[in-house]
Amino acid sequence: MKKLVIIFPFLVWLRLTTIETIKADFIAGLTGAIIVLPQSVAFAVIAGMPPEYGLYTAMVIPIIAALFGSSLHLISGPTTAISIVVFAAVSKHAVPGSEEFVAMVLTLTFLAGVYQLVFGLAKFGLLVNFVSHNVVTGFTAGAALLIASSQIPYILGIDVTRGGSFIETWVNLYSGVGELNIYLLIVGLSTLGSAILIKLIKPQLPNLLIGMFVGGFLAFYLSSFTESIETIGVIPTYFPPLSTPDFSLSSLKSLAPEAFAIALLGLIEASSIGRSIATKTNQRINPSQEFIGQGASNIVGSFFSSYASSGSFTRTGVNYEAGARTPLSAILAALMLMLIVLLVAPLISYLPMAAMAGVILLVAYNLIDFNNIKKTFAFSKSESVIFSATFLSTLLFELEFAIYLGVLLSLMFFIAKTSTPEIHTLAFGSPPGEGVRKLQSIRKSPLVQCPQLKIIRIDMSIYFGSINHIQKQIDQIVDNQRIYHILIVASGVNFIDLAGMEGLLIENKRLKEFNGSLYFVSVNSSVLEFMEKVHFIDDIGRENFFELKEQAIHMIFDRLDRSKCEKCQALIFNECQ
Repeated sequence: MKKLVIIFPFLVWLRLTTIETIKADFIAGLTGAIIVLPQSVAFAVIAGMPPEYGLYTAMVIPIIAALFGSSLHLISGPTTAISIVVFAAVSKHAVPGSEEFVAMVLTLTFLAGVYQLVFGLAKFGLLVNFVSHNVVTGFTAGAALLIASSQIPYILGIDVTRGGSFIETWVNLYSGVGELNIYLLIVGLSTLGSAILIKLIKPQLPNLLIGMFVGGFLAFYLSSFTESIETIGVIPTYFPPLSTPDFSLSSLKSLAPEAFAIALLGLIEASSIGRSIATKTNQRINPSQEFIGQGASNIVGSFFSSYASSGSFTRTGVNYEAGARTPLSAILAALMLMLIVLLVAPLISYLPMAAMAGVILLVAYNLIDFNNIKKTFAFSKSESVIFSATFLSTLLFELEFAIYLGVLLSLMFFIAKTSTPEIHTLAFGSPPGEGVRKLQSIRKSPLVQCPQLKIIRIDMSIYFGSINHIQKQIDQIVDNQRIYHILIVASGVNFIDLAGMEGLLIENKRLKEFNGSLYFVSVNSSVLEFMEKVHFIDDIGRENFFELKEQAIHMIFDRLDRSKCEKCQALIFNECQ
């Protein structure tokens, strides 16, 4: 059974389904299908793809991701962040919307899926934990402004070359302000305004869908006054057709770097969303399995006219709020979308581009997580740097560069933090004989310390990145305070590597030259087991390891210089009395 679960992970949640959960998932699925209809068309436009490809993607991707992922509530499909990277990556090689463009996007999707699947099979899921969520927040905020900038020309009626930079787009808009089309402006703002109004008055209604219909009806009325209102055009009313990515060596080589960036962004996005929902449902997410689900969905999707996708912030939140219980809700949403498309697609063909642009503007605004950004700048300088660098890079440079820069900064700050672990000097908070005495950090209040025994607590791993910092702290104790007996409280050390142990052995050897030593107490069982395995305990001396602090102090006290003890006024240990 375990082997079957590894191959078919959906067997785990399939056993959880009951009549009650199926009813809940059906309602959530219907809600999701209605919401994704306008979104998927909008996302396809952002990606430079024909509108129907957004619908195909929303039909195929969620089913595969639900079957092979690990989250109970994550909904995958077309997203704004991935869509804008797809457009930026492929528009350099082909004209958006053309057959060549579509073929290259499908190839890009296949490659991204392969990267993700390999990462999942290699159990690289835990690596996402080291990437700050502000990489996604910063990139998404920057992408939101890029998306808004790309849609404003449709609302104003100003001709702007697609694919230009953020600054170029706004320069062109400023230069062409005289070309403003009042009819398009009315359609776009009416769509945007009605969608916002519905959201405020009746938030349970599909505001984007209603906004699009308002814009469509208004455009139909205004069409008798002008011929400048462009519509989306006919959308095919059939299921996702089979497709074949371009496997030529030249296409694979040219798209491989962009595919890696999309794969990385997709994994970070999906994992972040999955974890945020899991905290509300007390579910344990398997990041590596989620990688496999995302990879499999993109690989399969590339053969069914679907383009690169990831977890959707909006749809996942709606799915959870609508009462979804299992991934069956995602599958039902995709199936119901197919049915809705058969009925509604003819109407979508009359949708004006200005109305679609109005909807996309609202989608772009909702992408910016203002609360998280405010907290980030208020409480964390390092996270603020990561957000700012990713955000500005998204606006000013290649999108792949922005992703790589954000990930690199996350890793740099993580390494910097773990390479300088907190080292607290400890002392007793009360004199001998006053009941239960506890060691506490002298940072809280100045406490009397023993002039011969220094007690320190290391609150992080001892490994190749942090051992230099730890050695410097020990050297300062030896050189500045002339203390040669150092007791390390290791309860906060959950990992130690060979480089860390080698550094501690060097310090212990130096202390022995002054008739001192390193001592260890409260070592975690897993760390102690590894120390035993590599003979570190024998090298330091078994007599230097203790289970209890009182026992450690009692044994070390006998090794202190008695001549110094006779003159000492501290008298902080029970043994001193």
